[in-house]
Amino acid sequence: MVKLDRIYTRGGDSGETSLVGGRRLPKHDPLIEAYGTVDEANAVIGLARALLAHDDGKEALPERHEIDQMLERIQHELFDLGADLATPFDPDEKEGAALRILDTQVERLEREIDRMGERLSPLTSFVLPGGTRFSAHLHLARTVVRRAERRMMAATDTHPVNPAAMRYVNRLSDHLFVLARLANDEGRGDILWKAGATRGA
Repeated sequence: MVKLDRIYTRGGDSGETSLVGGRRLPKHDPLIEAYGTVDEANAVIGLARALLAHDDGKEALPERHEIDQMLERIQHELFDLGADLATPFDPDEKEGAALRILDTQVERLEREIDRMGERLSPLTSFVLPGGTRFSAHLHLARTVVRRAERRMMAATDTHPVNPAAMRYVNRLSDHLFVLARLANDEGRGDILWKAGATRGA
């Protein structure tokens, strides 16, 4: 169990931070950027959950409790992902030697995507972020997760990254997209892109 006695440590005042194990990196290192962006995605999901609980979704999403539980689990997994990235990855390490994202977690996201997708109307164009406030925040979370994926990929130039973690963020952005559509009246409330529609305006 993590115990935090003090919020500030002054250890990062020189512009560096520590990985698990003590190795120090500059705060602008691609790996630090990656797990910082994961943290940002987690914060946006937290905001979406607050909207779901107190505003949007009370009538349009009767299963909002189950959706909230699903998002809470994802928030825990994003903390796990941050710990994974902050712990130097050794492809030959023994299973269980460090907290890592597992392919079973990726597979769970895939099952949920498939289950939610069965309820959606087919897409006829790209979707503009919007609709309910809950859905709009899920779209925002999706784009931050995509940025986290790009940061993680950039980090692989200098740091080994758990392949399951890469698969997880890729699948999570799809998951949030499908959930955002579900929150827009199962896709019926989606705002669709009209290609070139304003060129003559």
